[in-house]
Amino acid sequence: MGIYMNPSLLEWFVAEYPKHSAQKPDIGKSCIRFKKPEHIPYELLGQLMQKMTAAHWITIYESRLKK
Repeated sequence: MGIYMNPSLLEWFVAEYPKHSAQKPDIGKSCIRFKKPEHIPYELLGQLMQKMTAAHWITIYESRLKK
């Protein structure tokens, strides 16, 4: 979950979430949980996916392994 490795991305997501859903975000353990399908903010999740490429995530992950 790249959202946990990039604090600014996590902050962005938490700030944007209330604009897309009346539900409180249930985030943790490398997941974003939704109790009902109708509560899933698909547009917001699409924006989130566009903010970090797989290559970027791999770069962050590998840099943390070397420490």
